[in-house]
Amino acid sequence: MTTLETPETPEAAGTRTAAEALDAARDHLLLLQSPEGWWKGELQTNVTMDAEDLLLREFLGVRTDEDTFEAARWIRSQQAPDGTWANFHDGPPDLSTTVEAYVALRLAGDPPDAGHMIRAAAYVRGEGGLPATRVFTRFWLAMFGRWSWDELPVVPPEMLFLPRWFPLNVYDFACWARQTIVPLTVVGALRPVRPLPFGLDELVPDYDVPGPRRRRLPGWGEAFGALDKALHIYQRHVYQRHVHQRHAHRRRPLKGVREAALRRAAEWIIARQERDGSWGGIQPPWVYSLIALHLLGYGVDHPVVRRGLDGLERFTIRDERGRRLEACQSPVWDTVLAMNALADAGLPAGHPALERAAEWVLGEEVRGPGDWSVRRPGLPPGGWAFEFDNDVYPDVDDTAEAVIALNRVRHPAAEPAIERGVRWMAGMVSRDGGFGAFDADNTRTLCRRLPFCDFGEVIDPPSADVTAHVLEALAHRGMADSLLAKRAVVWLLKAQEPDGSWFGRWGANHVYGTGAVVPALVAAGVRPEKPAIRDAVGWLERHQRDDGGWGEDLRSYRDRSWVGHGASTPSQTAWALLALLAAGERGPAVEGGVRWLSEHQRPDGTWDEDHFTGTGFPGDFYINYHLYRLVFPLSALGRYLGAGAAAPGGPGGGSKEAF
Repeated sequence: MTTLETPETPEAAGTRTAAEALDAARDHLLLLQSPEGWWKGELQTNVTMDAEDLLLREFLGVRTDEDTFEAARWIRSQQAPDGTWANFHDGPPDLSTTVEAYVALRLAGDPPDAGHMIRAAAYVRGEGGLPATRVFTRFWLAMFGRWSWDELPVVPPEMLFLPRWFPLNVYDFACWARQTIVPLTVVGALRPVRPLPFGLDELVPDYDVPGPRRRRLPGWGEAFGALDKALHIYQRHVYQRHVHQRHAHRRRPLKGVREAALRRAAEWIIARQERDGSWGGIQPPWVYSLIALHLLGYGVDHPVVRRGLDGLERFTIRDERGRRLEACQSPVWDTVLAMNALADAGLPAGHPALERAAEWVLGEEVRGPGDWSVRRPGLPPGGWAFEFDNDVYPDVDDTAEAVIALNRVRHPAAEPAIERGVRWMAGMVSRDGGFGAFDADNTRTLCRRLPFCDFGEVIDPPSADVTAHVLEALAHRGMADSLLAKRAVVWLLKAQEPDGSWFGRWGANHVYGTGAVVPALVAAGVRPEKPAIRDAVGWLERHQRDDGGWGEDLRSYRDRSWVGHGASTPSQTAWALLALLAAGERGPAVEGGVRWLSEHQRPDGTWDEDHFTGTGFPGDFYINYHLYRLVFPLSALGRYLGAGAAAPGGPGGGSKEAF
């Protein structure tokens, strides 16, 4: 499957009127639609995806010279002049990302005395070297004999036997985390070592370095330290490596428990493989599941492993810059956003492009159970996932946007699917009235305190942006007066920051959160003159840049001095405009934002956006959705011009029954 790409056109379009900009953007978006009806922009992340892909292939013995050459070319192209690699465009250097990229380039044959390698190694040593990297990086190093397994946190496969009510059972973790942790329990239990053909002494500083800092709740440090020590003792008790065998177990009473846990882990992993060979449609559980199954005796020609390896090709992009792997793909998300943007731009409900898109989206509805059923066992399935194939993990955010999109088209099969989607979405509400992305009430913060969890969010609590999208979908269905919607309004009002903004969990950051919440509150009946809306408008006006646009750097997740500050981008400018327009604003701030979009549009109708504005894990992992630069400005221009104003509860509006 190929990504729909925009041709490179460096020249600026010159100043267009808002109407001309809208027409050009709408026409460009229509040209990008696939014959099947979907849209899909590249989902760009950082080079750890490409480095770990090479390491996976080396571990499995399937790495080819061609793959290595092309991936290395891409990795080199992303290196900064100082020799480092960042996690997002124009971001600060990241130690673990730089180490993984460096090891991948050594695997590709780059000598350590090459200039770009010398600069990278000097940075790594200056930041503490290999001992200061995150746990995931040291897992890879241990698999290749460059780190001791004894110096890694132990997460035993026996955790799969913990009942669902017990703390730290696998369902306490977010779906992306549990899918990653389960295969890693196998890898950590079997402790493979397949040495690299080179050393990494140049990445070790010549001074003692304390271990990496771990996020811990005050008062829990000693408890988790003691737990980790106990797990290490247990691990030594059940595992023994013989002199002439790579992996073996000493005959002890607990050996049977360990073997049963490994079998359970294998069954758990295999049951969650998607039709396209992936696990959850995302890279981390995918690569670790392949390694875990391989260690358990599944060869590279086994159908499960072969399907997984073949599926990676669908996520691979090749061009003149090299070979790179998408961490995920977002066709459902991109398609429903494109449908809503085109409707905002004035495309009629019966337009062939919208009908074709609706037909495809309806075919992507998830009609079976998944991990979400663990906490909602009586809830009938429905809704949509993010990817082409991810039937185990539909998500609330995609479902909300799909409901809005389908509610704005004419398709004979749309109404029953919308009703099922609304029912499933409503059933995924958390106890506090808010909505997480993949699970309900996935809020046990104890998971964050494990020594193992030093990278990325590992739980899925309700967030302002997801809750806002649900609320907006309910309003479109004429359900703004339902108890479900009223509780969501209260949740959002309580979540507002003292400065008037909202935190953005899945997009950067307060501009995204505020851009999502204000339209949802107004659609649900909160009057624009209310203090919450006025405070949000004030925050957006204060953070508009001198050039008329808006931008917020991803560093705002760790450093509040960046909140609301950063280079202007098309998507973030559009988010701010969507909020201001919903609040009834038509003054200088709106005019400045529209002018910025018109002035920065490319001749072909889209916009350039090198900066990442999507969020995977706040503070750790970020995304550049290549279609954001087009769909959100199109929506903003359409609403500004009134081309496609869709009143909540308008055509197709459903029941107002309270849940």
